Formats: sequence, structure tokens, C-alpha cells
Amino acid sequence: MTRTPRTAVATATAFVALTLCAAPGALAHGSFDPKPGADGAGDPLFPTLGNGGYDVRHYDLSFDFTPVTYDFTGVMKIYAGATQDLSSFNLDIDSLAVDTVKVNGEDAAWAVSLGKSGQELTVTPVRGLRDHRPFEVTVTYHGNGRTKPIGAPGWRHMSDGGFVSAAQASRADTFAPVNDTTKDKATWSFHLTAPDGWTPAANGTLLGSRAAAGGRITWDFLLGSRMAPELLGISVARQTMLIGQGPHGIRLRHYVPADQVATYRPIVEQTGEQIEWLEETLGVRFPFSTYGMQIVRDGYGDALENQTLSLFGPGWFKNAATSRTYTNVMIHEMAHQWFGDSVTPTTWQSAWLNEGPAVYYAALWADRQGFSSMEEKMRTAYAKLDAVRRTDGPPGLPTALGGFNIYDGAAVTLYALRQQIGQENFDAVIRSWLIRHRGGNADSQDFIDNAVKVTHDPSVRPFLEDWLFSTENPPMPGHPDWS
Repeated sequence: MTRTPRTAVATATAFVALTLCAAPGALAHGSFDPKPGADGAGDPLFPTLGNGGYDVRHYDLSFDFTPVTYDFTGVMKIYAGATQDLSSFNLDIDSLAVDTVKVNGEDAAWAVSLGKSGQELTVTPVRGLRDHRPFEVTVTYHGNGRTKPIGAPGWRHMSDGGFVSAAQASRADTFAPVNDTTKDKATWSFHLTAPDGWTPAANGTLLGSRAAAGGRITWDFLLGSRMAPELLGISVARQTMLIGQGPHGIRLRHYVPADQVATYRPIVEQTGEQIEWLEETLGVRFPFSTYGMQIVRDGYGDALENQTLSLFGPGWFKNAATSRTYTNVMIHEMAHQWFGDSVTPTTWQSAWLNEGPAVYYAALWADRQGFSSMEEKMRTAYAKLDAVRRTDGPPGLPTALGGFNIYDGAAVTLYALRQQIGQENFDAVIRSWLIRHRGGNADSQDFIDNAVKVTHDPSVRPFLEDWLFSTENPPMPGHPDWS
């Protein structure tokens, strides 16, 4: 076990200071008219999720977890900038017991109320906050990971007494106070404390570990690329970290059950070549400096694209000894690091921009590997999508998350675009998309604008609008027999 050198802690501290100093916008002058920030970000699918009036630049989370009992204490420091004169502002929380709140080092008044998507923590500073000025919020809190939050739980419990977070789309607030909207991305520091013998994991780069009170160990992580709260990936479990190196120096670190290293090592060691394949296929380098897989013992059965640390349930790999088709889901979640994590939808209404490319490139991988035919997958999905458009909405206007329309239906839309404009133009559109919006937010109209600009073809606009927003399938280019 390594101990955190003072230089690593100093580096993290300096990073936060630099983040705040680099805040955009001039200092406010003139009249001061503070008003409450909005208690929702106005997302079409989750109107009350997120908050207005400020922009988070860095989260610094200290989280002390006790296995088996699931008790935890937390300190969340939020470094933000006001986007209006603020008399008060909200944070999203759910099933957290707040102890104290400070703003710029001073005790602030606070109240917790119940909202449609969880609880709202309303903070009223001693004095108002000026537009464009940076400010710091510190919230101390405690709770228990088995307390049932509103809606689907973000906590996933393992049989060894540990946990892993699966926060998408709205459950980061069950771990810490956050501005839980896709369009408020920030950098992160994590300081996860657990008893000796338990291994924490988090997004970003492991800086090291250090002794804490009561024979416990604190592990420090830094994520220098901006991340939306829904991609929070933290855990504490009986797990082993496996390290490696990917193409052009990408740091690889994976977490697997401590007693199943021999089973999972051959699986996680394939990530380097998969990154190379996606980089070559997309024409764009991997967007982060580190990546890895988190494979849990139990308690979670899906797969999730937590930024830099994709999460997998064990069921995906149960036939790994006889078949490599499990690599399809590895490619799917890895593709999300470009589509969804680096380029994040401004609202959940554009979630097809996450899932469509992940399904598309996983299908392309499966086709190249000889597992299944991409054309047959697209044909089957095309036939099903027509009815889904009328019940669940078209790919670009879903009525809810998680449906066929934003997964396979969105992949069919990309396939149709490739059929319409040709492989070379299609690759150029995707490459431009990932470069132009790297590290930021974008939506469906941004994708359409980019496609028109790259192809220099105005007809691409109504073509994509039909595919994304129509309640009936448009004809598939090159396949007049598809129905």
C-alpha cells in the first residue's frame, strides 16, 4: 500500500486553486439585486433535477464508510461561481442528514424540503453572493447506505458488506450534495476512508493512501476532467486493483473481487487493444488520461459508463471461458467515455447521443469480430422502431429514459446517416463532433448543425430531423426492401 506523498496532496490543492482562478467572467460591478436561484435546471424529462444561479467548478468529497453497517459521514466542499446575484441557492440531496452548512467559511441558514426527484437543500448565506464571483460551500452530513431514497437507489450493496455507486440518471444526490444536472460539469477530488483491508475506488487518478483515525485508511483520487454528477463512480469493497498501461501512456486501473483476480485479469487486460480499436475507428484519441473496469462481486447486474471507471455486473462474464461476446459490452461502455462522458448531453432529452453511438460501435465491433451481423441487427431494430416511435417517442424526443428508441433506435439513425452520406463523410461527422464538443455539453440540434457543416449538404438537416423527431420511420437509404 502506498502512502500519499505531500507533493500529491499539494498538487490536488493547487489544482482546485487553479480551477477557481480560471473561472470565466469579469467581476460584477454596479447594482446588487440578489434573488433565489432556481430549484430546477429545466430538463425536459427531469424538470426539478439540478438547480440554477450558479456553476460548480470543483467538488471535493470526503466520504468515510463503515462496511456491513453501511453508516457513513461526509464532507462535501463545492467551489462554484454565481451566475446571478444570489440571495439563496439549492443543492440536490436525498436520504442525507445534513449537520452543518457554511458558505465562504461562515455558518449559513439551511432547510431541507421534499421535491419530485428527491430532496432540496436550500442554503441562505449570511450575505448575498454577487454575480460572476466565486464562492465556496461546505456541507457536513451523515447517513446510511441502506436508507431507501426516492425512486431507484444509487446504492448497490455487495454480499461482502461493501457498496458501489450506480448514480445515473439522478441518484448522485444519495451520496453527496450536488447540482445534479448534466449541464453542470466540474472537476472532482475524492478522499474515501474505510477500515484497513477494504479498498475504495473512485473516478480519476489514485494519488495514494494515508493513515486515518481508528486504524482506517484514506484513499485520495483526483479527476482533472470535468464530469457530470450522474457519472459518479465510487465504491468500497474487498477488491483488488490491477494496473496496466494503454496506448500512448493511458493509465489503466481495474477493480475486481479480491478472490477472483485469476478469473478477471485476462478480461480486463483486453482494454488496451479495445481503446486502440476505438481510437482508430473514431479517428479521435481516448478523451481521458486514465481508464478502467470495475467488476463487482454481486449486487449489480447491469453495466454503466461511470467516467474513467466503467461499472459491470458479474453476469456479463459468466461464459467468458467459452465465448468472447462479452467484449461487446466492454466496447459499449468504453464508447461512452467519448459519447456521454466527454461529450455530455445538455439535457436528458438528447440521451440518444449517449446510447446510439455506444450501441452502433458495439455492433460494429461484433460484426468485425464475427460474432453477429451489424446489418441484420440494424434491420431488426428498424422494423421494431416504427411502433416504438408512437409509444415511447422518437429517438430525439423520448418520453422517458431507458427505452429501445434511444438505444437501438438511435443506432439505426446513425446507420441511416452513414447510408445517406457515405462512410467517409460519416466518419468525418463523428470525428468533428467529438473534437468540437470535447469536455463540454451538446444536444440534438448541435449534432445536426455539425453534420450539415461537415458535409456541406443542407439536405442533411431535414434528413436527420425526420429520423430523430418523426413519429414514423423514414425510408432506409440503400434498403428499399426494409419495412
